[in-house]
Amino acid sequence: MDDERRAREPHAVTAPPGATDSVTGIEGVTGPGAGAHLRDHLEREMRGVRDDVLRMGSMVVEAVHEAVEALVDGDRERATAVIVNDVRINDLQAAILVQVVSTIATQAPVARDLRYLLALDRVTYELERMGDHAASVAKQAQRLADDVPPGATRLRNIGLAAAELVSDVLRALIDVDEEAARAVAARDDDVDHRYKSAFDHTMTWLRAEPNRLADGISLLFAAHDLERIGDRATNIAEDVVFLTSGRIEDLNP
Repeated sequence: MDDERRAREPHAVTAPPGATDSVTGIEGVTGPGAGAHLRDHLEREMRGVRDDVLRMGSMVVEAVHEAVEALVDGDRERATAVIVNDVRINDLQAAILVQVVSTIATQAPVARDLRYLLALDRVTYELERMGDHAASVAKQAQRLADDVPPGATRLRNIGLAAAELVSDVLRALIDVDEEAARAVAARDDDVDHRYKSAFDHTMTWLRAEPNRLADGISLLFAAHDLERIGDRATNIAEDVVFLTSGRIEDLNP
């Protein structure tokens, strides 16, 4: 859990065939009449929030892939598209927040229902920050497009690993699977190791090419942004643990 955390359509992620409303752990009023009608309405609201969170996650995964490929290929147009599309991710987070607040205000969910909505709200915060990291990588891609450093290909490995963590932790969220969430958090070490390898390689390259210091710094910034995406996937894993158990636990001490 990072300090900021403490202070506070390709690659799409979709619900698996077996993931029905039961995965939310929804509980509350049951039975015929008004109670059942209110229950159905709450479940529809919660499904809508969940589906929008998954859509936002898919947009983030795509942004990470596109930003990394723009960097490696020196594709300025592709990088610009990532930066422009980051606004859509921000707008979707704002819309989801409105949905969550409205659902809590009008449906008065309790127990696990309320915990589920609060967890989804925290997930959107992490996804929005991931989108910002992807946009930052795209900005470095624009700067390096005319003469891409040879070490840029190492960042593809970091980006692929980080994007996979995001996809997998969202699946854990759909399934409310604490074990899968913990496994995702454990795999963040692999992203960290890839980042360290890219960092060391870039520093070695800079010693041989001191005239390209600015380019090396841009590469290091991009690598760090990708590494932070892995950290934020761990934060979402912590949200899944919170959702299943009610415990706030640091999975990356």
